[in-house]
This record gives sequence, structure tokens and C-alpha cells, in this order.
Amino acid sequence: MTKPPPLKNDCFALPPGVHWTPVDEALALLQSRMSGVTETEDLLVAEALGRVLAEPAVAERSHPPHANCAVDGYALKGAQYRDGVHRVPLCEGRSAAGQPFDRTVPDSHALRVLTGANLPEGTDTVILQEDVHLEDGHIAFNGPLKIGANARKAGEDVQAGETLFPAGHRLTPADLGLLSATGVGRVKLHKPLRVAVISTGDELAEAWAVASDDQIYDANRPMLLAAIKKLGHEPIDMGRMPDQRDVLKDGLTRAAQEADVILTSGGASAGDEDHMSALLNETGTMALWRIAIKPGRPLALGLWENTPVFGLPGNPVAAMVCTLILARPVMRLMAGQSWDIPEGLMLPAAFTKSKKAGRREYLRARIRHGQVEVFPSEGSGRISGLSWADGLVELSDQAQDIAPGTPVRYISYADFGL
Repeated sequence: MTKPPPLKNDCFALPPGVHWTPVDEALALLQSRMSGVTETEDLLVAEALGRVLAEPAVAERSHPPHANCAVDGYALKGAQYRDGVHRVPLCEGRSAAGQPFDRTVPDSHALRVLTGANLPEGTDTVILQEDVHLEDGHIAFNGPLKIGANARKAGEDVQAGETLFPAGHRLTPADLGLLSATGVGRVKLHKPLRVAVISTGDELAEAWAVASDDQIYDANRPMLLAAIKKLGHEPIDMGRMPDQRDVLKDGLTRAAQEADVILTSGGASAGDEDHMSALLNETGTMALWRIAIKPGRPLALGLWENTPVFGLPGNPVAAMVCTLILARPVMRLMAGQSWDIPEGLMLPAAFTKSKKAGRREYLRARIRHGQVEVFPSEGSGRISGLSWADGLVELSDQAQDIAPGTPVRYISYADFGL
């Protein structure tokens, strides 16, 4: 088992002179500099749901492996029977699923067959039992017959040696069925990406505890941990940490020992209590990306003991949007998957908005009656809007005047993998 090489210390460095980074430029930089970090393992297909293939999965045998019958009826050679009524003698025996007929059916004879049975040698067509009259060891029916009717060809679904899924594909329940049907019993997989989550801030309290008037409950950590799990990664809860540099430093060190990537929320800007940024600065890998995105903007990126750190904004909506737009595709790459930006759908707006140029905006949105409506407040602290919504509306960097009926890009949570 070979461990992938570590990321370079300058993987988050921005070009000189960059002040505000457009979203597309930020994504292009991340795509070019990030790579897979997970080791691999072999597992039974039955244990592979939701896992990512480390190498292409190839069919071990064809599906179906033998020409077979799609219905209960009688197998014969179809070209022999033109227009008119035909009376054909039956061979003794039958072909059933798992109990094939082991001889060749002679010309001008038919054989009783059942659904799923191997199509006997000497036949190429199956006539439905409802379309024949059975009497005295013969069947009678009206021609002509369509050659190949009610019969499945060998390998008509999948041929042996065919690539079923490429490396980087995340396996679904249907995929496990296809792998099994083609004789693939084991697959080589990436181990799940381990993602540690840390919330920072003296103002935070746990939802199960009694909070003082100057505290708020920590919403980011449970939200991000759940999102990570839904995206197919392994969440690691590192807890919440106060605005104390030594405590946070110890927490980052523990997280780096347990995880492949670290997500933090809060303390990612350049204020007196932004200890996350300060600690990453000490490593010499810190890059404060001022991204032209709303909600969001400051994103502290760096390495802690060779483990990538994404310092997300503290406001819940900004934390979720930055995770979906910026961290999600990076985590996919690190987990061995392909880079992916959801395309979404162009749908008519059910709202009015005048947008200035300069930043890409994401609005909490949902579809109603074929149109997209947006949450009435754009405040990044209004976490209720995330639950109200089914997805996001993406507004481009350019200025826009949106009226009811204007096409807008809608990206559902499902498109993101949530």
C-alpha cells in the first residue's frame, strides 16, 4: 500500500498582487494544486457502498453470460416460420433458470423454456406461451415470428472486459448490483477522507448546555460534521475551542494526527482574536484568500504539520456556502474523486434583486411551482434560511437586475451531494 506524497508547502500561495480573488480563479488554483491524499484498500463489493474506486472496475464476465429467455414460452428457430398457421413438435424436456437443456434442439422442433433460462442450442426465438395452443406433444401458432423475439443475447448488457466504472467513481447501490452481476467480487478503494472539524470562539456553547447571555450555541460544528458525512467522508469531531492560542495550537496538532484535512470556523480573518490565522502564519504556509464571494470573503488556508487547513468564516451561512463552493471540490480531489462543480438548472426567478458587480453571490433558494424563490434575508447569520432552502441560487460576478421570470442558476443541495 503506497501512501500518496504530501502536499507542497506553497500549495495555497496566491500570485503576487492579488487582492480580491474571483471564485472561478480560486477554484482553478485549488484544482491545480491539490491532489489525492488517501491510501487504498481491497474490500468485498458488499462492503463498498459509498466508497471511491482507486482503480477502474472491469467486468469479469459478460451479462448475461449466455443467451437467455425473457418470458415463459417455447424456443425455436424463428426464420423457419413464415405467414400462416404452424404446428411444431416439442422436444422432451425443458430449459429453466439454473437447469439448462443440455442438448441441441433439432430443426423444426420447439422446446419448453421458462423466464431466465439459457436459450437452448438450435434456437434463437421465444414465442409466448399465451400465443400457442398445446396439444398432443405439439404447439400450434400463427406466423410470422420475429427472429430473436423474447430472447436476450449473451453480453447484450455488458461484455466481459468492459470497464464498468472509472477510478474516482463513488459507488451507489445500483453500482454494487452491476459489479456483482458481472462477477466482480472485490474492488480496490480509497480509504475515506478523514475530515476534522473545529469550532473556535469564547462565545460558543454546546446546544445541550446552558448558555449565558453573552454566548451563542455552536451551530457550525454539527452542521459541518453532518455535511462531511453526507458527502461520503469520515467526520472527526475535535470539539469547540476558546480564543486561546495555546489551546487551539494543541487542537490543531491533535487534528493533524487524526485527519487528512481540517476545517475550522471562526478566527480566520486578521483581528486581535483571529488566532487561527495567526497560528497558520507562524507555519509560513498561511494564505488569507479574500475571495469575491457573498456570503464569505475571508478564507484562511494553510498547512499544519503537512495537513491542509481550511479556516472558514464563523457565520453559519458563510461557513456552509464556503464549504460547498470551495472546500467540497477540494475534498473530492483529496478523497480520490474527480473535480466537480455542479451545473445546476436555469429556472425563472420568483424574486426581484439588483446586484452590483464584483462578487459572486449565493442566495438560499427553493423551487415552488417551477420558479425559484429566495429567502427574504441575505444575512449570513440567519441560519434558518439554510433549512428553509432546498439549494442555492448562484449570481455571477457581473452586475445583474433580476425581475420575476428572469432565468437564474439554481443548484440544489442534492447537486452538491447533500
